[in-house]
Amino acid sequence: MTRKNYIFTSESVSEGHPDKVCDRISDAVLDAFLAEEPEARVAAETFATTNRVIIGGEVGLSDQDKLHDYMGRIEDITRACIKDIGYEQEKFHHETVEITNLLHEQSAHIAQGVDASGDKDEGAGDQGIMFGYATTETPELMPAPIQYAHAILRRLAEVRKDGSEPALGPDAKSQLSVIYEDGKPVGVSSVVLSTQHLDETLTSTDIRALVTPYITEVLPEGWLTEATQWHVNPTGKFVIGGPDGDAGLTGRKIIVDTYGGAAPHGGGAFSGKDPTKVDRSAAYAARYLAKNVVAAGLAERCTIQLSYAIGVSRPLSIYADMHGTGEVAPAALERAIDQVMDLTPRGIRQHLALNRPIYQRTAAYGHFGRAPEADGGFSWEKTDLIEALRKSL
Repeated sequence: MTRKNYIFTSESVSEGHPDKVCDRISDAVLDAFLAEEPEARVAAETFATTNRVIIGGEVGLSDQDKLHDYMGRIEDITRACIKDIGYEQEKFHHETVEITNLLHEQSAHIAQGVDASGDKDEGAGDQGIMFGYATTETPELMPAPIQYAHAILRRLAEVRKDGSEPALGPDAKSQLSVIYEDGKPVGVSSVVLSTQHLDETLTSTDIRALVTPYITEVLPEGWLTEATQWHVNPTGKFVIGGPDGDAGLTGRKIIVDTYGGAAPHGGGAFSGKDPTKVDRSAAYAARYLAKNVVAAGLAERCTIQLSYAIGVSRPLSIYADMHGTGEVAPAALERAIDQVMDLTPRGIRQHLALNRPIYQRTAAYGHFGRAPEADGGFSWEKTDLIEALRKSL
């Protein structure tokens, strides 16, 4: 039997967290290639440490001779990312950090398994399992702990960047423990926040006083009470942040990027990967399907799993779990999903218009639970499949 009364915790990390710096750079590199060639194949990985950023991986273009022409832009893209995030500290500064670019051509053996040829449709870029999830807990149909953990850090980044709170630094982590009663989120038992600050004289008490109004602002009314425990900069000072304080790597925050542990994760990271990689595109498709199921009123909670094999276009399986809240049989929903959306890699890219430079903005504060944007960003958050799903059932 599903538990109704419990506390569940999720964490988020800011755009200045070392791993998120790397995700941002990897996705900015991806966007640059997609802007030039929408069908570009990119797998970009970034490593960052004190005064150093290293970028590696594979790029496949229709004319590989052009790759050299684009390589000179990678350093400028990297510095622009670091500057926008806000790093100007002595041992990690956008102007002085050393950048090494090791990107190279995509493996021909991988390309031959993925590319369409003759009567063979384009295959998946790798094997793997991908999950999507949606729930009625929040207006965005996301789990409350991760949605609001993101919201806290996004708001603090806004006031840091607009000059309202110049004492805040780019690196931060939040963690929210949410109280559930009768299966619904009703309050917060604890707030954990560690945020970099540029004024060395500030204490944990000072930082708590600074951030409390913003945290109160983004959480639902009444969720913070006298019983809520606060742990703000619990280790004391936090002045040295970002890759100078701890090394960063692309793809190390996959639970932060998705559902905060409230739903399964297939294990594949997103950032730096073009949408032929089903790690990314099929995870987006699974979220899109799950969200539309919940938005259609077919379930209060829904998990969708898709699976793929490298070089094979069709998904090997489609699985739906409505966690006992469904209005239809899971098998019927699985059949309907297969009818309303082409789940081949190319079908997903076309349906969600993924061959666009829309990925840099996904690198922090979650890939899901965001509003669809006019230029196609976060297209997987649309709820335009509702009628098609209903008609197929």
